[in-house]
Amino acid sequence: MSEHDQIRDKQVDVNGEAEKHESDEREITSPIEPEDSVDSMMTENVGENKLPEELLLQESLAEAGDPDHADVLQKVSFLTPEPKIRGSFNDFDSLDEAARYDEMPSEEDRLIKEDSDEPALAAQPDRADNEYDDEQGAYSMPLTPDSSLDHDHPADRTARDEPDVLTEESGPFCPGVPPPPELFLEHERDELRTPPLESTLPNVLNLIWSFGQNRNIPVINLSTDAVDKIFYVCGHTGIVYDYASIQQTVLQGHSNDISCTCASTNKRWIVTADKGKDSLVIVWDSSNGVPTRTLFDAHADGGVSAVALTHDARFLATLSAATVQTLAIWDWTTESESPVCTAELRPVYGQQNYISFYQDDMTQLVTNSESQVIFYTWKGGIMEYYAPPLSDEDFNKPVGKFTQTIYLSGSSRALTATSFGNIVIWETNKIAPGKLSNKVADKRALKIVRAQEGAINVLTRTDDYIVTGDSHGHIRFFDQSLLLVNWYQDFHLGSINSISFAYSTIFSARDTAGRNYPPDATIKARPFAVLDFVVGTNNAIYAQVTVDGTDVKIISRDFESAVHALATHPSVPVLAAGSHTGLLKLWQYKKRIVFVSRSFERSQSIRCCTFDPLGQILAVGFGSGVIRLVDGLSLEDVAPQPLRFAHDAITHISFSHDSAYLASADASFAISVFTKANDLNQPYVILGRYRSHYKPIRDLCFGIKLDSDLPRLMSISEDRFLVEYDLENSTHDNLRLLSTDRIEQSAVPQCLMLYPPIMKESFILTANDQYKFKLFNSTTKMCRKTVLGPTYGSPLQKIALLPTSNEFQNKYYMAYAIRDKVGLIILPLDGNPHNSSAVIAHPRGISNIAISSDAQYLFTAGGADASIHMWTINLRALEVQSRLGGEDLFPFYGLLDGGREGPLFRELEDLFYYAQIRSQGLDAQETREVNDTIQISEIPFIMRALGFYPTEQEIEEMLNEVKFGSYVETGELMTTIDLGTFIKLYVNHRPAFGLNMDKLKWAFQVLGFETDNSYAIDRSHLLDILQNYGEQMTEQELSEQLSTLVGLNPEGGSCEHAEFELDAIDDILEEALPEEVTLEMFTEELLGFRNCPPSSSDAVDREPKTTTAA
Repeated sequence: MSEHDQIRDKQVDVNGEAEKHESDEREITSPIEPEDSVDSMMTENVGENKLPEELLLQESLAEAGDPDHADVLQKVSFLTPEPKIRGSFNDFDSLDEAARYDEMPSEEDRLIKEDSDEPALAAQPDRADNEYDDEQGAYSMPLTPDSSLDHDHPADRTARDEPDVLTEESGPFCPGVPPPPELFLEHERDELRTPPLESTLPNVLNLIWSFGQNRNIPVINLSTDAVDKIFYVCGHTGIVYDYASIQQTVLQGHSNDISCTCASTNKRWIVTADKGKDSLVIVWDSSNGVPTRTLFDAHADGGVSAVALTHDARFLATLSAATVQTLAIWDWTTESESPVCTAELRPVYGQQNYISFYQDDMTQLVTNSESQVIFYTWKGGIMEYYAPPLSDEDFNKPVGKFTQTIYLSGSSRALTATSFGNIVIWETNKIAPGKLSNKVADKRALKIVRAQEGAINVLTRTDDYIVTGDSHGHIRFFDQSLLLVNWYQDFHLGSINSISFAYSTIFSARDTAGRNYPPDATIKARPFAVLDFVVGTNNAIYAQVTVDGTDVKIISRDFESAVHALATHPSVPVLAAGSHTGLLKLWQYKKRIVFVSRSFERSQSIRCCTFDPLGQILAVGFGSGVIRLVDGLSLEDVAPQPLRFAHDAITHISFSHDSAYLASADASFAISVFTKANDLNQPYVILGRYRSHYKPIRDLCFGIKLDSDLPRLMSISEDRFLVEYDLENSTHDNLRLLSTDRIEQSAVPQCLMLYPPIMKESFILTANDQYKFKLFNSTTKMCRKTVLGPTYGSPLQKIALLPTSNEFQNKYYMAYAIRDKVGLIILPLDGNPHNSSAVIAHPRGISNIAISSDAQYLFTAGGADASIHMWTINLRALEVQSRLGGEDLFPFYGLLDGGREGPLFRELEDLFYYAQIRSQGLDAQETREVNDTIQISEIPFIMRALGFYPTEQEIEEMLNEVKFGSYVETGELMTTIDLGTFIKLYVNHRPAFGLNMDKLKWAFQVLGFETDNSYAIDRSHLLDILQNYGEQMTEQELSEQLSTLVGLNPEGGSCEHAEFELDAIDDILEEALPEEVTLEMFTEELLGFRNCPPSSSDAVDREPKTTTAA
């Protein structure tokens, strides 16, 4: 049964009638006219909010220096990671002065300092203007994290819309002063939250914590009489969060983002499902996080859009995400791989996105889309459904979009909430006056009740109450007759998108003795007793509401937009992250707490950030082109004015190793360099700005010059150029270039890094979009080595070297990120596939990675999923994996088709020996000398014979790689190559996935013209392109190769020592090649790809992501 379907078991008498609340005497058909507002029936019930005397006493003792109570203000509130109160009692002489401070208008960059972030909670009627009650300003000043009367000031309700707001979140630190050292020390209380040692974790990368949430997936309250837990979704993982002990249980199993969840009524079972390729439906045991049942490809045509469990958790309903949707019922407790029954829905019903079972009869359920509600009944293997019509004309009022639907308890009626604040009442259809249909799913709309002003996002039940949550952040409780019983309106957390109640076996609504339940809104003002509940909002906030005592606590407040900025502090366990809504946070990641945050204007989206080498300054780049320099631990500005020199978004930012320079790259393809100044008010001033690229800049990197301690700066771009800047000779407003080198011919470089000092030669490391690493000599920029990179579905996008405490050791490791995966690889790079490992981190894409200063943790930002994952690094597991893969050439044999015993290896041996004969002369009569090496001049011929056709530049790079392989160590150039070295050279240089047919299709689309069902190029234009563009070919070379491809030479080819007659072949080529060369003719007849699928305009309507134009 769905989370929104969770209700308590009702006590039923012998006649089957459920006990009712005294105010439920009226039938649901009571005279509530459709146009009447339920608010007009509310009764005033305003309770005065005051600070408890014991809290005032604690505060006075703390101010007086009482050691037994002074620690009250020093507690770190783990439940309230983002306090919003703008002052603490230590700053004021009295409560009145503090309240007057709260009434003052906010100033830019003000510091917020307090103990808690618990918003106001009061069961009271709506105010007409919905404003804050200034007469009760005292409750905006909480004294301890456990205060039950904490409220948000109205100035803080839209803090993210204001100019910069600085919030210290772990305690009352003084403005501008870094957090106390104790925050970064390990304590006994932290042992429970300390992750297991590296040796106990099985994988190379192990996910141990997630910062963030998917605010579009409802939070589920897993709290019972024994535990306080919630379940929510973070990307493709589910999180069971014990917010009392600050512990997470991470549920990993999906390869796509989780699209829907639900839980059983008793909170024992959790169901998660996803959309996309290889979608899964997994049933988890919430007590230990173990998957109990997995449904593979339950809906192979796109995944699952909604799930729900029956009240007894025996059956599971799934709704597919395809255009033609399917509703399936599964008996998941058995081993059956097929559903009990299914129903296919018509696309005209819209995309159904919500399921709810009838709690009294599991054979009835309902789904709804924004435009259609569908009722179902199933029994055995048969399912029937009815889709009753409803339009604005039926009741002469706008209905709105449907949001959620539930069944009324003990009744055949159902309720549907809408985006206009309406509730639609459905009842069983009448086939005759006074006679109901015998089909329980055959329903019709009875009436529409105007419940509230805002859109109703949530409609659920608890006990005998109907509960709604709306876009204004209000929560209302109705009885079965839709009479308002109670409401909450002072959360100030944003639009409500989920409400989930706890489960209890001992709770009783009648047991109110000694409790502090608020009075309900009836005339008798009876105690309003319901189970505690958790609220989720569209602002990415989870809050726990304790009804007994009217208390609300913020469980978590996370990013509500994309996260791209990510950086780790160089000396203390602090992680900095920023979102596109301008929210910047600092985590003490070993304690799992946010200790300070700063909220900039929403227009100031944060794109990147980095710490200086000492961790004193955090440089933050914004989408507006502004760079702000803030303190590395307090987030206060260290310069009164930001650096404003770019007019487009800052994409990369970096400090030099000695903090002498700060460089940034922006979206206008320019590099800005700032130099350190002696002015404390402006630590960095502009040195110069240079538009050194004509395509987006992919990476920016500082290094150290050889034989000196001077910094050097380099950048790479999609224009394939590596640019180095002459920092030493640059002057104010005159940034100079030292060198500009084109490092790629067809591939596009993606990232850049200085290679660690593993070898005597100094290298620059790049990774390109053809799954290759390249090592360039740091001085000459010559390509010295090409290595096959990880091939896990997409090219590398980010690389980062793991910090090491010993710079002279010969063991280094590197972290990398591809589109959706993150991994580690052992250095030095050699192409061994067993030296790397990767796991899925963010299915929608990784935007950034960062490594802790002690190399124990790796952090990944998911960009659009607004989440950050924290991984422990187990290098021992990576080393074991590498050794199990074999030594010497064994890992590379596996990269050849058929391995060492396959036909490719045997052919390679034959070609290797033939090359020795060829190098000695084909017509030589002397005795042949056969050994295990060949001349390096034979490398291109064997490569082509194996089906790899390198360009002239690629040939030069291969020859240089072999020739200078040991030059630094021996001072000698290599002239020969053995078989083992050749195999490594071949597997590292050949295309990672062979010839890409999409590239050919795209080339014909760009260079040619569209025909009826394909693309074609004029013969003359094709010959001109082949001869004059790219690597130029002579007329004789072009004619010889084309004649060979079309089979005009003897035996369909030409012998290498035969003479070629140019004059005789030109006329023949004109006859062999049609005037319009189509894609099919070029691929099948010229290149010989017999199984090439026919092209279409749909298949080549965009450029392949991994290729670029010549």
